[in-house]
Amino acid sequence: MSEKILEPAAPATEKVQEQGVLFEYALKCLLLSAFLELVLYRLVSRLGMHLSKLAEKYEAVRIAFRGLSSLGFMLLNVTSILAFLLIFILMYYKMTSTVWKGSYDKIVIPLMSLLVVVTFAYLLFPPAMLGAVVYNIISLVLLVFLMLEYFASHKLRTQRLAIGCFFLGICGWIYYQTLTTSYGLLGFVTAPPLVHEINRLGEALMVASSILVFWAYGSTSFFTKNKQQRKWGLTLVTSGGVVFFLLLFMDYFVSLYSLKAAEDIRKAGEGIGWVFQMGMGYTFYLPFAFYMAGFICWAYTVIKLVMIGRLAGYGLGLMFMAGYALQLSHLTLMVMLGLMLLTIDKRGTLGKLRGKVSEKMIYQPATPAYGPTP
Repeated sequence: MSEKILEPAAPATEKVQEQGVLFEYALKCLLLSAFLELVLYRLVSRLGMHLSKLAEKYEAVRIAFRGLSSLGFMLLNVTSILAFLLIFILMYYKMTSTVWKGSYDKIVIPLMSLLVVVTFAYLLFPPAMLGAVVYNIISLVLLVFLMLEYFASHKLRTQRLAIGCFFLGICGWIYYQTLTTSYGLLGFVTAPPLVHEINRLGEALMVASSILVFWAYGSTSFFTKNKQQRKWGLTLVTSGGVVFFLLLFMDYFVSLYSLKAAEDIRKAGEGIGWVFQMGMGYTFYLPFAFYMAGFICWAYTVIKLVMIGRLAGYGLGLMFMAGYALQLSHLTLMVMLGLMLLTIDKRGTLGKLRGKVSEKMIYQPATPAYGPTP
């Protein structure tokens, strides 16, 4: 049977291409705005609170931190709007194009829509404790089905291990938030069972996941025959190992020369931990070196994947920038969006996916006027 290009399909093709471009650039803007919002609003503003005495002494410091915090708050709103926009576009693609469809879309799409509706409702009417429990339960159920969809499309054990650790880490946070809020709602004064232990275990799993993504998605082999790749891999491991060792035992080495300097380093570490605890949700009960190792592995992997157009890079970036602090609803949506992008990444890069959708709209089989050809 012959094929031809249908003339009426041109407007539809242009519309699909425009939607693909909108999705691509909105995704890039979301990744950038989320990173800047993390730095300026969730970290720098907390640093300003930590340096309140210095801000009282110097007016320029106070004005600078206030300006950066205001800019960060504006970026928080921009990030939220972009997250909603990308979710709407992705849901539309899943319902209209077979390229983007998943095996659990009949459950994922209604749950995602419900989560977005609830988020909008809570923006207009701030929820009480019962509303927070409902939101956490919906998020947990959606996370379970997103993980099932991810496991169905990804067979590599390294990828399953990395994202599985992330999922269990998020579950630890949801367990902590849901049970503590439920106990407060019911008027119980005792702590829920194992709530602090599971919360800390979840944080440790999140840190482990940020390290494992380098193994699962970094594609840096130390046994390759390519000398350039082997050189880069050994350089990264050597430099990272040295930094990790120094951070882990820095206060001990400094204490050999000056006990006061070692104590100052410990206090500075506690201050940094407080800033990141407020901004990222981590309690920093583990040695700081582990968090830095996770950050280096995660950053290398995300930058590498984004540079080659992999959706996994954007997904990992959004998931880990949301961190362990899901008190803000747009961070929960970023985690959901990141998991969906990881699943779709299996089907190609941004450019290939857009090309597949456009190609499907352009070329359609048509029967010739004189009958079908053999």
